[in-house]
Amino acid sequence: MIEMDSLVIGGRRLSRREKPLLIAGPCALEDEEDAIRIADKCAGLAEDNGFFYIFKSSYLKDNRSSLDSYMGLGLEDGLKILDRIRNEIGVPVLTDVHCRQEIPYVADVCDVIQIPAFLVRQTRLIITAAKTGKVLNLKKAQFLSPEEMGLAVDKARRSGAESVMVTERGTLFGYNNLVVDMTSFPRMRPFDLPLIMDVTHSLQLPGGLGTRSGGRPEFASVLARAAAAAGCDGFFIETHFDPLSCKSDAESMLPIEKLPGLLREVSQIFDLVNSFRDNER
Repeated sequence: MIEMDSLVIGGRRLSRREKPLLIAGPCALEDEEDAIRIADKCAGLAEDNGFFYIFKSSYLKDNRSSLDSYMGLGLEDGLKILDRIRNEIGVPVLTDVHCRQEIPYVADVCDVIQIPAFLVRQTRLIITAAKTGKVLNLKKAQFLSPEEMGLAVDKARRSGAESVMVTERGTLFGYNNLVVDMTSFPRMRPFDLPLIMDVTHSLQLPGGLGTRSGGRPEFASVLARAAAAAGCDGFFIETHFDPLSCKSDAESMLPIEKLPGLLREVSQIFDLVNSFRDNER
């Protein structure tokens, strides 16, 4: 099988063999200036460590533990911030959609449209997103096997999506816990697309704090290193200068001061794994 070598994101070409992908930002948009600072910081770190960077944050968080949980700034205000980041920081932006009606507005601003894990079996949602011509990031559902994700990829491609990514984010492991099967990367490699490791969501403890989810970000480097060794093409990391002050996924986001060390480690492993692939040619 000949692997797809590259794809275009925000007018810039990403070669999977040349550099890993970094998708990073706060879980949900809250403060506009905070989001700008985080995007600028992550862009610099990505440049310093040889990553292709995409800013990520959500204008709306529809999958919440409690009715009292923070749901975000909303579509209009959130997209204004994402548009500002795209133009001022000069990086591609990614956000997730929750229904078909949101997709045309998101496609006007964002370079990558993300289908959330719990919605990745929603056929019409994928079809509508695919028809925009944007890059799609399909989050692997916590209840799907690696092989079953191929059906979601097929829906996207047959509906017109030329560029698709799949992001691993852990599998349900009993109540309030997730586990990552690192064989998912070689098992999804035949899909011939970039495979991303969602480091921070995979360390979530869903509903583990009763009215909200907990997390174990102290294991982020361990999980990221393992995924790099397993052959992933990039990393999805929610991060903030002060995660515990945030209103969404506070316990699972990575403090941004931990990000430089993590990127240095996984970039070295990425290069080593690619050297093995070169030897197999």
